[in-house]
Amino acid sequence: MNSVSVTLSILWPALVAGLIVLATHVPLGQQVLTRGIVFIDLAIAQVAGLGVIGAHYFGLELQGWTTQLAAVSAALLAALLLTWTERKRPEVQEALIGVLFVLASTAQILLLANDPHGGEDLKDLLAGQILWVAPAQLLRAAVLTGLVLLVWFNWRERLGRVGFYVLFGVTVTVSVQLVGVYLVFSSLIVPAIATYRYPQRRQLAIGYLLTAVSYAAGLVISTLTDLPSSPVIVWAMAAIGVLVMLAQPKD
Repeated sequence: MNSVSVTLSILWPALVAGLIVLATHVPLGQQVLTRGIVFIDLAIAQVAGLGVIGAHYFGLELQGWTTQLAAVSAALLAALLLTWTERKRPEVQEALIGVLFVLASTAQILLLANDPHGGEDLKDLLAGQILWVAPAQLLRAAVLTGLVLLVWFNWRERLGRVGFYVLFGVTVTVSVQLVGVYLVFSSLIVPAIATYRYPQRRQLAIGYLLTAVSYAAGLVISTLTDLPSSPVIVWAMAAIGVLVMLAQPKD
């Protein structure tokens, strides 16, 4: 009984973290797919991670507000840069997003090159530490998620290019610190791809259900198999996404 209680005490915050992330990423993912800028999530997530690593490199507390501010600032700068490139060079926007991703990724490696724990820090950024999210993180993320959803569902048509990228940058900054780059990208893209041929009125509901079941199933499977949670959730989401795609209505 004690063992079950301990397991549940670890799993429920992780599941809540996943639900917070999918709440914003499923609708944003549909917009990303429509715009044809699929890898924007990876790029901005890496830039936000670079902000965290840069703050840590200069001796700031990892969970402190100054580090959060550094991550958000880096993500917003990246978002504004991508706004400018989309306006000036829309035909190569996806390629420029890829370049930004590579630059941010290699900058992280350079900053961590002389850190004895650099490899572990980089792994945590990519795969995340979903099983160890703190209640304070969940509270901050939940408040911000509520604000993002309020803006998105009420005023998304008025956001414009700049508004979309800024909203996206702030959202991804919070999400990547909760669950890591891999899960952030999967939560954004997999439901969008799996549901894009469904009737539009059903896409959001199916996407939410797909992602929620994936997080729950992945966490349970990782507990039973003693495998890392984030990669298991990614594979669970991909498998369930394939099943959802196969069940799509035919033309």
